[in-house]
Amino acid sequence: MWDKLKQAKQLQKMQSELQKEEFQEEEKGVKITMNGRMEVVEVNLNDDLTKEEQEKAVKECLNGLMRKVQMAAAQKMQSME
Repeated sequence: MWDKLKQAKQLQKMQSELQKEEFQEEEKGVKITMNGRMEVVEVNLNDDLTKEEQEKAVKECLNGLMRKVQMAAAQKMQSME
């Protein structure tokens, strides 16, 4: 029982640390910042791009950011073991 309680506390601590982190991705001058809760914090668009180019860059940034957050969470989980 104590082991499960200890693991739960470690998980809460890890989640709290991850939430404070910010991740950035940039593609063709479009820059997006996301926090560890996978919430978009900031979006900077590139006015020199067409609408379609901006849409593609935003999509690529968001996909990259989600991978970064997931990888950071996985690394923190591995460090708990």
